[in-house]
Amino acid sequence: MAYKYVDNYREQGARKKLVEILRSKGIEDEGVLQAIGKVPRHYFFDETFWNQAYKDIAFPIGEGQTISQPYTVAYQTQLLHIAKGDKVLEIGTGSGYQTCVLMELGAKVYTIERQEKLYERTARLLPFMGYKAKFFLGDGSRGIENRAPYDKIIVTAGAPTVPDVLLAQLSVGGIMVIPVGDASSQKMVTILKTGENNFEKHELDTFRFVPLIGDKAW
Repeated sequence: MAYKYVDNYREQGARKKLVEILRSKGIEDEGVLQAIGKVPRHYFFDETFWNQAYKDIAFPIGEGQTISQPYTVAYQTQLLHIAKGDKVLEIGTGSGYQTCVLMELGAKVYTIERQEKLYERTARLLPFMGYKAKFFLGDGSRGIENRAPYDKIIVTAGAPTVPDVLLAQLSVGGIMVIPVGDASSQKMVTILKTGENNFEKHELDTFRFVPLIGDKAW
């Protein structure tokens, strides 16, 4: 087995330090912190860049995309209030790191990626790691309508607006978390679906994501 797929005391210790960094930055959900502490983030990195894997930074993964900063992953996940068995739609599989964190919390994840190379890489890697999500290749801005409704929806790219087609795929009582803004910065938005056509929206902190590309986005 290649060295990068070894997870020993060094890697586990680095994850513990990362968890404490996230706690110091205001992540309070112990379930989320435990999930971050379990996912071997170095599996997503070339061995050359192992020393970057447990820093609280985003990092390029090719195709103009990044593996998200752990703080951002924890922040979005905390807002979803994942319960075991929740059916979650993830828009933007990317590296698959966020997918793994969601699955550590007991979510059943349906994840869609528009970049074919990333889709193929992640659809191979995550099952090897033991994470059996449902992988889809396509336009994430349209969601995955034939598998709806979802208890939770997480969008991991910046959108110009909230796509109505995604709101329609959310269960009543469900939560969507999506960064909304322009190309330079976005506000994290949480949406609670209180009725078939009723929603409670809240704007939170400012982030910077790669753009959500698609028919219902940029």
